[in-house]
Amino acid sequence: MNDVCTKMKGLRKIGLGCLLALAIPSASMAGTIIKMSYNGPPKIEENAVHAFASTFKETVEKETGGNLIIELYPNSQLGSEEQRMEQVMTSPMINVASFGGMETVFPEMFATNVPFMFESYKAAHIFFDTSSFMEKARKELRARVGVDLLEVVEEGGFIAFTSKKPIKSPADFKGMKFRAMDASQVAMYEAFGASGTPIPWTEVYLALKMGVADGQMNPPTYIILGSLFEVQEYLTLANVQYSDQFLLINAKLIDSLSPKEQEIVRKAAHDANVKTREYVESQVDDRVKFLIDKGMKAYTPNAEEMAAFKKLGSPSYIDWLSKQIDASWIDLALSDAEKANKGAK
Repeated sequence: MNDVCTKMKGLRKIGLGCLLALAIPSASMAGTIIKMSYNGPPKIEENAVHAFASTFKETVEKETGGNLIIELYPNSQLGSEEQRMEQVMTSPMINVASFGGMETVFPEMFATNVPFMFESYKAAHIFFDTSSFMEKARKELRARVGVDLLEVVEEGGFIAFTSKKPIKSPADFKGMKFRAMDASQVAMYEAFGASGTPIPWTEVYLALKMGVADGQMNPPTYIILGSLFEVQEYLTLANVQYSDQFLLINAKLIDSLSPKEQEIVRKAAHDANVKTREYVESQVDDRVKFLIDKGMKAYTPNAEEMAAFKKLGSPSYIDWLSKQIDASWIDLALSDAEKANKGAK
């Protein structure tokens, strides 16, 4: 028996010794392992989602005494957005999805991404933590695909424009080509007089370098992460959209946990999100300074210019979205966002 035990890898002696180890894999004895997948590198200083995941993992494992083990899979190791969404719907795991992942199963979430919707970080926090829209969305998502939305994770601050020419108003977009993440961004660019072309994130740098696109939009974190400052000269801090992703857990999985474990998981998710928000927002000014030091010319639109962006950008997005989802979702999101903006002042 001892010779067999010596040769067996991945098993360990606990309690009754090798006989028990041969019967039960060590992972089971250490606790329930839950896979957690997300985009971006496993570097806290570069990837806010990884910072969130690391804090969440540490808290859950500590508070459950190791009964729950969170196994991290950064860099989309478990597949594309669509593949990982399918996995969290059908298997006991956790996934942090972007709008690209939500699009195929719950396009109603795009109502939270209307351009220039939130006037401050605080307003966005109020909306995503307490609004009636989010309460309705959580119930509908669980009923529709069997997934619980635990938190909306802040991943990089507000989204900014980058471009090869200065942009101070919508008129400055005329004639330019912009990389779009999805059809909603195409609609907004067209409203500004530019054209939009969907280009995968992995190809954005080369597309900008080769002139396939003249500009794009992302939070400063991703502009740095993608080294876009090397191929873009101008940065317009227009607070276009709140940059976020969605922490999802298989509903059957969380229902299978004890009430205490469910409480720990939900609280750990919220507490990790609060810490991530504080971290992200504390870094924004430094990240903008980094981009300026790298040669980018930054501009912050004034109130009149911001009003012009919103006047054109918001209706075009809403018109696009109203063809995809029931208008009642859009109306509720806009109403709750207005309340959040007022509540944040």
